[in-house]
Amino acid sequence: MTVTIYHNPRCGKSRQTLQLLKDKGIEPVVIEYLKTPPTAAELDAILQMLDMAPRDLMRKKEPPYQANGLGDDALDRQALIAAMVKDPILIERPIVIANGKAALGRPPEAVLAVLPEG
Repeated sequence: MTVTIYHNPRCGKSRQTLQLLKDKGIEPVVIEYLKTPPTAAELDAILQMLDMAPRDLMRKKEPPYQANGLGDDALDRQALIAAMVKDPILIERPIVIANGKAALGRPPEAVLAVLPEG
C-alpha cells in the first residue's frame, strides 16, 4: 500500500505528521508540494477525497490569498483550484493519501483514519 504525504518541511505540523507515519512503520512517498505542486486535476481529486470545498483547504492568511482577492464569493471551484496550483503556499498542509482516502494532518493524528489497521 502506498501512502503519500503532501509535505512542507518548514511546517511543524507537517514534520509531526511525517514522523507519526514513520513511527507507524510507514515510509510514505513525500511530495514537497511547494517544489512540486499538484496539478489542477490532482488537487480536485484530493479535495473530493477530503470532502472539502477549495476554500476550506486554503491558507487564508497567506499574502496571495488577499492579493488575488480569493475571498470573492463569485470565484468558482476551478478558479480557486487554479489559484492554489499557481501559488501552492495557499494549500493547507499536510495532506496524507492512503487507500483512496485523504486526511488533513491538523492535528497530525487525524491522518490515522486513512491508514490501514494494524
